[in-house]
Amino acid sequence: MTKTSLSIDREKADAAAAVLGTTTLTATIDAALTEVVTMERRRRLVERIRRSGRGIGPTDEELRRLRTP
Repeated sequence: MTKTSLSIDREKADAAAAVLGTTTLTATIDAALTEVVTMERRRRLVERIRRSGRGIGPTDEELRRLRTP
């Protein structure tokens, strides 16, 4: 990890800490960065699903195969 000097809006940091359930500024920043990265990964996954035109879950053909004894 690297130590960095930053100017932080304490009101935003406190609001973020309340949402994230963190108790220190370092934990709040770390959790917020994790949330941003996770949100972007979800956004990309949703976009891939939309572009595929297939949606989520098995296709009709896969369901038929699964139901056939």
